[in-house]
Amino acid sequence: MNKSPQIDPSLINDDLAPTTPAHRTWGTYNYIALWFSMSMEITTYQLASSLIAKGMDWKQAVGTVLIGNLIVLIPMLLNAHAGAKYGIPFPVFIRAPFGVRGANIPAILRALVACGWFGIQSWIGGTAIHSMLLVVWPSVAHVDWAVWACFLGFWLLNMAVVWRGVESIRFLQGFGAPFMFVMAAALLIWVRVKAGSFGAMLETPSKFHNWHEFLPVFFPALTGMVGYWATLALNIPDFTRYSKSQGAQIVGQGFGLPVAMTLYTFVGIACTSASVVLFGEPIWNPILLIGRFHQPVVAFIALIAILIATLNVNIGANVVSPSNDFSNVYPRLISYRTGGMITGFLGLAMQPWKLLATPDAYIFGWLEGYSGLLGPVAGIMVCDYFFIRKTKLSVNSLYHREGIYHYTKGINPRAIAALVTGVVVALIGLFVPSLHFLYDYSWFVGFFLAGFVYAALMRLSPVAIEEQAQA
Repeated sequence: MNKSPQIDPSLINDDLAPTTPAHRTWGTYNYIALWFSMSMEITTYQLASSLIAKGMDWKQAVGTVLIGNLIVLIPMLLNAHAGAKYGIPFPVFIRAPFGVRGANIPAILRALVACGWFGIQSWIGGTAIHSMLLVVWPSVAHVDWAVWACFLGFWLLNMAVVWRGVESIRFLQGFGAPFMFVMAAALLIWVRVKAGSFGAMLETPSKFHNWHEFLPVFFPALTGMVGYWATLALNIPDFTRYSKSQGAQIVGQGFGLPVAMTLYTFVGIACTSASVVLFGEPIWNPILLIGRFHQPVVAFIALIAILIATLNVNIGANVVSPSNDFSNVYPRLISYRTGGMITGFLGLAMQPWKLLATPDAYIFGWLEGYSGLLGPVAGIMVCDYFFIRKTKLSVNSLYHREGIYHYTKGINPRAIAALVTGVVVALIGLFVPSLHFLYDYSWFVGFFLAGFVYAALMRLSPVAIEEQAQA
């Protein structure tokens, strides 16, 4: 093997370096636990609410969630491969198609979306604390600043976990997954006993009488379901770099993601159906549902469960990636911890209470909107790794400015052109009503178009691709 150029210290730190065998501690259970703990939280519980509100019956709603997660599982596993094989995080992996400097563009796109999600989950956790306080301490309702104090308190709890580092995530999720599974089952049984039945909602037929009526609602909803985990489909190498084997992450994710999402979505629909029997109206927010019973002990136990669930998904899904992404911009100054702090403060600045203002803004605005940004990145990643490089990367070249990933001053203009094309076409329907169908399929349009354009440009104007092996 030829002598490799020296690694550039401006492109590496302890958090961006490839993992060693000593770091490979995650087995199949850890990946199953990862997905169960991240799926069993309030935003998942409420996912089907928009689908029921749009006229689907419960089987169509659960089926849409399942199909969406099976679809997003494909790029998830494809992008996970490099993390498990080479031990590299997402912002380093993305240097192969975009260049050692150009990688900052998709990394920051992913990081900003994660900051929005971090703020959303922190707001949910804070409002959960406030709602449960109202049950055990009703006078809190008269304190105007109480909900903001709860929000900031939960935000600070997240920051404390970030400061402890990535191994705290494995511990938190290994404990949280079985706990949340038990709590979800307990909630389902408890509400069923209280109501006497799950109510008429599970028996209410779909308002769609044929496929012609159903499909215009189904496809935009499916895009939203795919968009829900489109973020993790990019930065999953941040987790699989710790995998003991390729098989461990494939089996763990292949089982954990679709099963956890489908089960917990059904829990949400069933509990909401029971709320119709109990209170005469559907209550999609489990915090409000539990608060309606005015039972302090139950409220306290539910509060603990909700906080663990929200903390799990916030740290796992919305901190690991942006922390590494921000670190990638300036590795010598920005560590994982510093990146996590940046994520936290940007999450506050994005005003999450506005992102959650209405269900349509959340599902068909927020989820669909950023799908058009992240779909093209996923398409380029998959195309480059599997079709251009045949899963072979020169790891050493990812950390210096003299190799095959330097391109033109550190930027691959082909990847940038493909990214811009995919994003513009995917989102143009927002501004041109006659092309709104492109926005309805934004993730799919961006994924396939950007991947195709990237492959064509790489073949028309090929770059030198040396025989690559792990350095």
